[in-house]
Amino acid sequence: MPLFEGITATTVHTDRLAANVLARSGQRTDGPAIVFVHGNVSSSLFWQPILLALPDDVRAYAVDLRGFGGSETAPVDATRGVRDFSDDVHSVVQALGLGPVHLVGWSMGGGVVLQYALDYPVASITLQAPVSPYGFGGTRLDGTRLTDDDAGTGGGGANPGFVTALADGDTSRENTLGPWAVYKGTYVSADFTSEHEDTWVESMLTTATGEDNYPGDSVPSESWPGFAAGTRGVLNTMAPGHFDVSGIAELPAKPPILWVRGEADAIVSDASAFDLNFLGQAGVIPGWPGEDAAPAQQMVAQTRAVLERYAANGGSYAEEVFAGAGHAPALEQPERFVDLLLQHVRGAA
Repeated sequence: MPLFEGITATTVHTDRLAANVLARSGQRTDGPAIVFVHGNVSSSLFWQPILLALPDDVRAYAVDLRGFGGSETAPVDATRGVRDFSDDVHSVVQALGLGPVHLVGWSMGGGVVLQYALDYPVASITLQAPVSPYGFGGTRLDGTRLTDDDAGTGGGGANPGFVTALADGDTSRENTLGPWAVYKGTYVSADFTSEHEDTWVESMLTTATGEDNYPGDSVPSESWPGFAAGTRGVLNTMAPGHFDVSGIAELPAKPPILWVRGEADAIVSDASAFDLNFLGQAGVIPGWPGEDAAPAQQMVAQTRAVLERYAANGGSYAEEVFAGAGHAPALEQPERFVDLLLQHVRGAA
């Protein structure tokens, strides 16, 4: 595992799994504890620059979810939404003796930390490019499902060529469906470069593939585009029939929320390149049945609407847009991300 100098990896054994956890070498055992949760097709490795940039008066841990990074590969029961992941994270927090922590979740990890907050006490929440509170694909602005079987969402939506490249450990820069191309084309903005790009690709390649992990299974559907969400694996955890964390707006105790997103995000967007309905509307996928039957998901607008309800019900949130950044603002503008995170964490103390 390509660890940066100053980062250590530890296997934390819980009653749920053996989890890989990154931390700064020799960090203090007191002070606010921040736990970072990565997104889909990635791992804790992406959080290394942020862990190293944080000051000594905070503790920082980055957890690998099951089937990613150095954590145990275990089946994912998608009928529980992302609770397999959030319960795993909680078991690690308990094993480390951390108590209520400051949670930071990226993309799918944003959904994981919101589910965590619905089930367990937290000190604060930071969302980086989070999945919509209603899941990925297949919903209208108000969160209502387009079809009863969530057509066009879940495991069937993954590109088979990309899945094969992950399974094969493909690090080539020539494969337009490989991890390198996906990272460069969708994780970050077009003009962003990093000396650690090989590490980010290695992180993506730690993803366990198959019907129990990424992408998951699928079933036929009579609705366009001909498949619907299954019950196993990663992508099905975010199908709207399995996943809905909009109840965060009604939490009795409301930790402060910081929402960070990139202006040029190609993945979590109101015009997402990964939303099959948007691709159908754009003519990329043939046979699109039209706006009434299959509108593109308004992911950002959905998140904002739920957080507005959160604030109206007595909570607080701040939305910070990183100009020019893609799906990973913390990679592209780490100094600003760290400043915002520290203000947020210290303000919640």
